[in-house]
Amino acid sequence: MINIALLFGGRSVEHEVSVISALQAAANFDPAKYNAVPVYMDKRGRMWAGAPAGDIRAYGDIPALLSRLRPVTLAIEGGRFFLARQPAPRLGRRAVTEIHFAFPVVHGANVEDGSVQGWLNMLGIPYAGSDVGASAAAMNKLTAKLILKEAGIPVLDCKVIRSRDWSADPKACAKGISFPVVVKPVNLGSSVGITKVAKLDALAEAMEIAFAYTDTVIVEPAVQNLQEINCAVLGYADEAIASECEEPVGADEILSYRDKYMAGGKLGKAGSKGFKQGGMSSAMRRCPADIPGGKRDTIRDMAVRAFKALGCAGVARVDFLIDRETGKVWANEVNPIPGSLSHYLFKAAGMEYAELLDKMVALGFKRWRDEQRLTTSFETNLLAGQAAGFKSSKGTKGFKGAKN
Repeated sequence: MINIALLFGGRSVEHEVSVISALQAAANFDPAKYNAVPVYMDKRGRMWAGAPAGDIRAYGDIPALLSRLRPVTLAIEGGRFFLARQPAPRLGRRAVTEIHFAFPVVHGANVEDGSVQGWLNMLGIPYAGSDVGASAAAMNKLTAKLILKEAGIPVLDCKVIRSRDWSADPKACAKGISFPVVVKPVNLGSSVGITKVAKLDALAEAMEIAFAYTDTVIVEPAVQNLQEINCAVLGYADEAIASECEEPVGADEILSYRDKYMAGGKLGKAGSKGFKQGGMSSAMRRCPADIPGGKRDTIRDMAVRAFKALGCAGVARVDFLIDRETGKVWANEVNPIPGSLSHYLFKAAGMEYAELLDKMVALGFKRWRDEQRLTTSFETNLLAGQAAGFKSSKGTKGFKGAKN
């Protein structure tokens, strides 16, 4: 049995979306192979564990939920990983549960962008999904555009505006912008902070909304006759497969946060142990997407190329924009940990959720084994024998009589 620390929540405006996605995943792990342990990260970044963390209904009252959980952290002892009590108790064992694998299901800045992945790398525990570099590159819309463009994948040009420049001279920042445009925070997902702007006098309000979430905003042309198409990819390194394509259907030209996660006012079919459906899987969509077969093949190929160009692993979703009139296609953004892990897109291609999770765990272990072959430190200690003190190149005093 593999014990999996299912990490979710965190300091992110997409906190609640992460809870939905993670508990949905928890209900779909094969119980014959995995023991998925829900580890909730609150909005201050503290980690909590306990049976109530796996009950979606408990998240309606967070203070009450936390009173029923215990604070924990991931720790390593003797080369083994544990969920450990935090702070360590004066009496009794600190370790709560041995952990063999971490599975982050986090969304948004401060978690999905490589922050959680960097912490897991530092610990050395195997984990699912993209690594630090791929996560950071995918989450930064500007960085992703540059990498995809270099890989020959069409992307929309954009103008980059920083908050300090906008505050100093908004007229200069707006110079050269042709409307309509879309204003986006550079590092968020789930359509948070995104506004379509039809004319100049509405630009300031859109910028104010975006700058509430980030200090860098991108402004790109709004695609006319817009059709949005999403395609997920599963893989690692040179092995990657595309899912079926979907066409989200929302109330607005740009699918909003409410359209994605609150369609119909329900999160999905809930139970005491989590739920099987909900989140992005309950949003309005056409799947398969209403596009010609040739266009579908093109998009699926572009999705795999984007996945590989950014160095993604596990599951990522690539979102595309199409001009219905001209037929032009642009890669819009890449989600390194998509809502609901895009399991519904793979189900449409014949893969059940349990199988998808199984493959993500296998890929995570494979990457971890590959990384074990890399040199990460030297056995020699350049500081050995320096106890007598030293002087820097500028002659300043160093440490003398240092004690361990």
